[in-house]
Amino acid sequence: MGFQAFFVLFLCSLPEIFAQEAVDATIVIEGAATISKTDDNFVCATLDWWPPEKCNYDHCPWGQASVLNLDLDHPFLATAIKAFHPLRIRVGGSLQDQVVYDVGKLGSPCHPFRKMADGLFGFSKGCLRMDRWDELNLLFKKTGSVVTFGLNALYGRHQIKKGVWGGAWNSSNARSLIEYTISKGYNVDSWEFGNELSGKGIGASVGAEQYGKDLIGLKAILNNLYKKSKIQPSLLAPGGFFEKKWYTQLLQVSGSNVVDVLTHHIYNLGAGVDPHLVDKILDPHQLSHIAGTFRDLQLTIKTHGPWASAWVGESGGAYNSGGRRVSDTFVNSFWYLDQLGMASKYGTKAYCRQSLLGGNYGLLNKTTFVPNPDYYSALLWHRLMGKGVLAVNYSGSPFLRAYAHCSKGKAGVTLLLINLSNTTEFAVTIRNEMNLNHRVDEDVQREGSFMTGLKRTVAWVGRKASDVSDQREEYHLTPKDGYLRSQTMLLNGNPLELTEDGNIPALDPVLVDVSSPIAIAPLSIAFASLPKFESAACA
Repeated sequence: MGFQAFFVLFLCSLPEIFAQEAVDATIVIEGAATISKTDDNFVCATLDWWPPEKCNYDHCPWGQASVLNLDLDHPFLATAIKAFHPLRIRVGGSLQDQVVYDVGKLGSPCHPFRKMADGLFGFSKGCLRMDRWDELNLLFKKTGSVVTFGLNALYGRHQIKKGVWGGAWNSSNARSLIEYTISKGYNVDSWEFGNELSGKGIGASVGAEQYGKDLIGLKAILNNLYKKSKIQPSLLAPGGFFEKKWYTQLLQVSGSNVVDVLTHHIYNLGAGVDPHLVDKILDPHQLSHIAGTFRDLQLTIKTHGPWASAWVGESGGAYNSGGRRVSDTFVNSFWYLDQLGMASKYGTKAYCRQSLLGGNYGLLNKTTFVPNPDYYSALLWHRLMGKGVLAVNYSGSPFLRAYAHCSKGKAGVTLLLINLSNTTEFAVTIRNEMNLNHRVDEDVQREGSFMTGLKRTVAWVGRKASDVSDQREEYHLTPKDGYLRSQTMLLNGNPLELTEDGNIPALDPVLVDVSSPIAIAPLSIAFASLPKFESAACA
């Protein structure tokens, strides 16, 4: 073996050399009841409007990834979307409120976005031609996508002062688009009203009272236009950053059963240019801080709008197009999968990733359309994690994070484990907490046996002797060559790369004896599917 090859092998083995002795960890999954449920299409990705001229930090990362110029015929694009069978796609983003639709009585030329110094976000208004809307819907139909479309909530308003817009929304242009969409038989699952106009807004804001009144009008339009249709789309709003007072007022003004889904955006890692971005991603305290937002929104809905549900309508981790050579690499999956797990715990029904492609945080490379690591993280979640969310009890190291769901499409439970430590390997034992509040049988009381009672409350995943030989499926995710910023993810040691004919590779598990602990290496991620896990909630 040459020195170079030996040196590479030595570098790859460094995490193991310096790792501490494996630390035992016990995780107890409560399988008696779910704590929340997601939608069938929880994983979602955004197609944005940003043109090639969108730049951040002297870097222009969008290229031809806009709704208006994306190569919809690229074979890798359809392949990547189809693999989800189906994928929820949100069409929206910062410029959506400046989009006009070239249909009906528009009364102005249909121009693309142009750089404009005094324009909102530095751009002029842009226009969506109906032939392009036709092409987009052809892609959506071909790939079986579930579509959410963000409407232009600033249309017809005027700027009162810098960043604040007033006046009623002019619904005529949006109504014409919806009428055209229905006439063509296009299936839009949900219409979202506005982008980041809530509270103080990003670039522009609209007061909650006016926003609520506009939503009442939009709901009436949808009810009228879809009254003869088998399709009944949901109404989503406001697609902004959560501010409790503003969201509460929106629900109070719009009233019962107007807004079906409250959407909010999350960029909890800060600016994409932050040199400490990787450190933030691997900091369990930084990751956990956003739980307060999930909790507050959940409580706001319960108190003021129990008819509505919550979505993360957009989230890219780091704002301003994400972190260059970070958001499109393996390390970002620590943040992304933790977000999916945490959001689902707090009643979030869908989670839209910014973006499907474009910026530094695309699930697909904007030029080659080849999947980035987070694409495979999203696909594994989508295929393994079912709707039912289970409580997980663990009181050990904060660097080990765990989430459990009913398995998707099959019996049992699937556990997601995230190891943020760069030195500690965890040997994880899974226990199954039965319903601790159930009435203890009289025969158990007569036996007076501590062990018998214990078996009724806390059991191993398989309780029968015959279960010892049963196997579980494990999916271990690591970066190529141990390099956290690698754009190649390994699944059980094998690189995830498109096949020679351009297809998504098989995501095959390794089979492990169910009675053995789950060994999760430092700075790695693992899914473990437990087919024999006894869960009344997942039966």
